[in-house]
Amino acid sequence: MRVLIADKFEPSGQNGLKALGCNVTFEPDLKDQALAEAIAAGRPEVLVVRSTRVDDAAMGPSLKLIVRAGAGVNTIDVKAATAKGIAVANCPGKNSVAVAELTMGLLLSLDRRIPDNVAALRVGRWNKKEYSKARGLMGSTLGLLGLGNIALEVVRRAAAFGVNIVIWSRRFDGEARPMTAEEARALGLETAHGQVRIAFAPSPAEVAARADALSVHLALGPETRAIVNAEVLGRLAPGSAFINTSRGELVDHDALSAAIRDRNLRVALDVFAQEPSSATGDFEDPIVQAPGVYGTHHIGASTSQAQEAIAAETVRIVKEFKDTGKAPNAVN
Repeated sequence: MRVLIADKFEPSGQNGLKALGCNVTFEPDLKDQALAEAIAAGRPEVLVVRSTRVDDAAMGPSLKLIVRAGAGVNTIDVKAATAKGIAVANCPGKNSVAVAELTMGLLLSLDRRIPDNVAALRVGRWNKKEYSKARGLMGSTLGLLGLGNIALEVVRRAAAFGVNIVIWSRRFDGEARPMTAEEARALGLETAHGQVRIAFAPSPAEVAARADALSVHLALGPETRAIVNAEVLGRLAPGSAFINTSRGELVDHDALSAAIRDRNLRVALDVFAQEPSSATGDFEDPIVQAPGVYGTHHIGASTSQAQEAIAAETVRIVKEFKDTGKAPNAVN
């Protein structure tokens, strides 16, 4: 079986695929037309990508399986793949801890203004008077949009800080009530439940109204695009924190910019609506220049632990597909 890896991918995963007897081609810099040409020339049956965009034009007749070495499949034209009989599989949950860790790091950074502390010291300024002002996390309320694998890991970590949680999830849409002990146990949150309050809110706007900080953990789709809009942001109290480590398109960035300007929101973003297509390059987005905004480089899933787990899951998917013709974790 011929496998083309058109993105960064751990050596352990490449070796695992070769151990299956696959003919592996590793070209991590393929993009757009070059990707389509490589698929047409090499005729791989399996394509492995991370953030590389895969559109209809790249889906040559040899392809049988596209593996997203990660969770979100918004960079793959799943509809076109389905029409061509190509399975699309992902690796859900394997990077959840990594993204949750970054989310907590950003939450702490916003509260204690860690990047500003560092920047001041680097230019020779000491300002304990200013940077000693912080609320602290214990007893605050973190609002979460979504209750998937990543959000559950955030809940576990936030609970350890004594943070109360309020959640809106499509699974519990319209509900406004505390989470029951049975639900907490079913979600693996039994250690958190009882130490902090975990509750559901009936809408994203209601979560924002009850939260000191709001964090987004939703998949991108037609129903979630720009779900964080002016209405939701308008329910956050002035000076509240907003964090997005999911997808930039989940947020109305014009509304977010206005909320930063007019309501002094403190914001941390790991994702943006317009990101460079390569790992390095120029980046321009006025929002990162605003006071009180911290940005990172879409690195949420990029820990060695997460990438090794994703590589192992990719090998498992390809092995089962090779042996049975069925793709685990298929999204179509």
